[in-house]
Amino acid sequence: MSQDPTKIIDNKLVILCRLEPGCLGPDGIEHIETFCVMAQKALVTHESDVCHWLLEPRFNKSLEEFQYGLKGKLLTKEQAKKYLLLAHREWGNFEEKFEDKLTQLINLYIARKH
Repeated sequence: MSQDPTKIIDNKLVILCRLEPGCLGPDGIEHIETFCVMAQKALVTHESDVCHWLLEPRFNKSLEEFQYGLKGKLLTKEQAKKYLLLAHREWGNFEEKFEDKLTQLINLYIARKH
């Protein structure tokens, strides 16, 4: 289910987030792929004027948790921060909003699976 953060999506920052199966509890390995599909759909409107979110399971810990792309090229985290500043977004606030949204989605998913 590997996704490409360098694909061009409306000239927006593409953020690939790899999620650990354990974020869904001890049986997370059984649910992480379904959760990533569901959560990615739920994130379509999250900061959609500046970025597009891609989510996938993080089965390989040698891969970075986050990857960033823009106009077909990989960006470093520092380059992604600069892009967001140009879009009048402060990195810490942007990151916090994403983490809050992801936590809500995880909690909702866990509540529904029981």
